[in-house]
Amino acid sequence: MAIVADGDDAAYEAFWRERARTELVMHSITCSLAEQPSPRAVRARAREWVTAVLAAAEGVEKRKNKTRRCA
Repeated sequence: MAIVADGDDAAYEAFWRERARTELVMHSITCSLAEQPSPRAVRARAREWVTAVLAAAEGVEKRKNKTRRCA
């Protein structure tokens, strides 16, 4: 393990939490794509994932904007 300067513990932990989350999500998406029966189906499923992620991002963005205006 690398030596972490005082005060950097929170940033270090946040980095590794986010990296672990990304690995789990990407593994899930990769497994979903691997289950598809053909290359064309893989592409179609990938587009569905992209659409779902973008929709989720828009929802989060709207909630954050609404919260910011209320504060």
